[in-house]
Amino acid sequence: MAPELVGCRLVKRKEDGSLLWGVIVETEAYFQDEPACHGYRRRSPQNETLFGEPGRFYVYVSYGIHHCVNVVTYRAEWANGVLLRAVAMPGEPERVAAGPGLLARRFGLTRLDDSCPVTGEHGVWLASRPASLASPTLVTTTRIGISEGESLRLRWYLRSSRSVSRRAKGDRTPPRDQAWTPLPEDAS
Repeated sequence: MAPELVGCRLVKRKEDGSLLWGVIVETEAYFQDEPACHGYRRRSPQNETLFGEPGRFYVYVSYGIHHCVNVVTYRAEWANGVLLRAVAMPGEPERVAAGPGLLARRFGLTRLDDSCPVTGEHGVWLASRPASLASPTLVTTTRIGISEGESLRLRWYLRSSRSVSRRAKGDRTPPRDQAWTPLPEDAS
């Protein structure tokens, strides 16, 4: 599911009714039987959403500071999630949401958004890929910032984006004139 989310749009309805949106350009997968997953060997009130129905946001606090946003996947009673690592936003600095904490901050997502459905009933949702990303070219590599399971290739990012949090070794950032960036018409 993680590679399928690259290219999808993250959308939030702001208090004034306008939409804040960006295109997901980087994700990481986590599953219950690997040690970096929050559901590995333990179920708690803090990670309960991860064990719930798929299609919900799982928001947790990392290092007591940064909120991180995941999408619960697979099936209930089995901890599976996709961490949204980076989003490219139209008309904004290319690295404004290049990292899980920056992404959550830019969208104003907190633990209050934990367990909300990704279909938008609570003002934040996932939308399909814009036509300009119908067949994205992805890089598959290892995850970032974990101490166990670090060799698993469970991170995907849009090769042509300059908004990813960290590129794989040897993969160079594309020049601006060759990079993909979301345009206002990608909003619908």
